[in-house]
Amino acid sequence: MRVLVKLGGTLLESRESRLRLAKEIAGVFESGVETVVVHGGGKQMTRFLEERGVKSTFVNGLRVTSAEVLDAVVKVVAGSVNQELVAAFAAVGAPAVGLSGVDAGLAEAEPLNPELGFVGKPVRSNPKVLEVLTSNHLLPVVACVAGDSAGNMYNVNADQMAVACARAFRVDKLLFLTDVDGVRCASGGIMPELSVEQCRQLIGDGVATGGMQAKLESAISGLEAGIGEVVIAPGAREGIVGDLVAGKRVGTRIS
Repeated sequence: MRVLVKLGGTLLESRESRLRLAKEIAGVFESGVETVVVHGGGKQMTRFLEERGVKSTFVNGLRVTSAEVLDAVVKVVAGSVNQELVAAFAAVGAPAVGLSGVDAGLAEAEPLNPELGFVGKPVRSNPKVLEVLTSNHLLPVVACVAGDSAGNMYNVNADQMAVACARAFRVDKLLFLTDVDGVRCASGGIMPELSVEQCRQLIGDGVATGGMQAKLESAISGLEAGIGEVVIAPGAREGIVGDLVAGKRVGTRIS
C-alpha cells in the first residue's frame, strides 16, 4: 500500500504535536506501507513575516507572494518547518529525508495568477525521487515549494502539492490531517462519506468555503486523476494515522 499524509494547520506548531504525529506515521511506515509526507506552514509564515513588519495579503485564500515573501517561504516552509518535522521523525527513529518540490523536479509549477506574484499551480510531478527514497526504506517529507525548468521557485498551496505528489506516486490513500473533525454539511454535522458530486454541491451552495473549499477541490482533482480514496480527518485525534490506514471511518471519506 502507498499512502500520502498531508499535515497542516496548527499540527506543526508544537514539538509535542510533531512528535506524536511523527510516531504515528513512523508506525505505519515501519509496518511496510510506502509513505510520503507533504506539509505546509502558513501559520509559521505569517508569524515570521509579522515579526519583520511585512503584512500578509490574501486573495481567495492564497498568500500574495512577492520576491520578499517567496524568500521567506523558502526559509520558513522549506527550511525551519521542514527540518523541525524531519527532526521529529529522527526522534522517533524514522529515517526521514526533507525536500521540496524543487528537488529533482518533484513538482513543476507555473504562475497561477499575476496578481498573486510567485504563487504557482503544480502542472507536472516527477515521482522518481519519491520512488528512490521509498524503495530504499526512507521517508520523504516534502515542503510545498515548487520550481520550473527556468529555475524559478513558487509558493504552492500545500493541498495542491499533496495531490500532485499523490497522483504521480500513485497512492492508494491521500490523508488530509487538519484542525477540523471533517467536512460539515449545511446543518453543521460531520459528513462521514462524500461523493465528488456532493463535494461540488457543497462548494456551489457556499457551505464549503475557504480552506475546506480548497481541500474539496484538491480531493476532486485527485480522485479524477486516479487516487482511490481521500480522507479529511482531525489530526489532533490520538492514533488517527493508524486508524485511517487500517480503514476505520474517522472524519470524512471522499471516493
